[in-house]
Amino acid sequence: MCSPDVMKLVHGQEGHQCGGHVAADAEAGASATAQGTPSPRRAPAPLIRGSRVSDLTHTFGNDFPVLEPIVLKPNIDHFAHIADEGFNANKLEIDEHTGTHVDGPAHLVDGPIYTDEIPIDRLIAPLCVIRIGERVAKDHDATLTADDILAYESRYGRIPDGALVVMDSGWCERINTPGAYINRDADGVPHFPGLGFDAAELLVRERSIVAAGTDTPSLDASKNLQIEDPGAHRIVLGDMRYGVENIANLDTVPDFGATVLVGLIKHRKGFAGPCRVFGIY
Repeated sequence: MCSPDVMKLVHGQEGHQCGGHVAADAEAGASATAQGTPSPRRAPAPLIRGSRVSDLTHTFGNDFPVLEPIVLKPNIDHFAHIADEGFNANKLEIDEHTGTHVDGPAHLVDGPIYTDEIPIDRLIAPLCVIRIGERVAKDHDATLTADDILAYESRYGRIPDGALVVMDSGWCERINTPGAYINRDADGVPHFPGLGFDAAELLVRERSIVAAGTDTPSLDASKNLQIEDPGAHRIVLGDMRYGVENIANLDTVPDFGATVLVGLIKHRKGFAGPCRVFGIY
């Protein structure tokens, strides 16, 4: 059963049931029929408009780069075969933080909100993409800053309520180059960008976002993880806010004006989970 809030979000009006029309349309049609005038089904005006869809999701397999040892490598086993069992099937053994994935509100705290409890209307959001690729090309430890956000707003206006704000650092291009995505130095220390604490604070305390995301392995830059201070995570996650990591193909969506759909796996009491992310514009 869809809630009125979800129906309003998707169809542009309130209603109480899933399907081609909402309750208000059904009542209007019934009234017209009672008066002897057939009423054609009225198509709802969708909130999500656009003729183009971008897949913002990495394909993951056993070779997908993960931040070991804190993230376990995936193990996909093709255990059933047509020749032997008469059908094909894979067994998936995956860390919740595999591939393009959501970090849920309960990732760093015990208890709700678990990922399966995130309201569905928070998984459909305006998409704001803030690009810092030029700076990252010169400094792999760079972060998205509050100044970057304010510069973005000076061009596109204030970040809308309920937005998913994403850092695009160009890191996605490294995914198929062995070693380049985690980017460890000679001492084995990883180097990749993430959200600065000041940027995370601005988004959470002064804006009304539902989530923040990165095109890197973590919301936090690797330098924060080295000192065991995942501050960007701690600021963003909670109060039903979530993060999205390892986002792909952000160069295929506009900076502003797209809608994002986060198709999150729904397992009970999840702390995180793989997701399929679409940008519609």
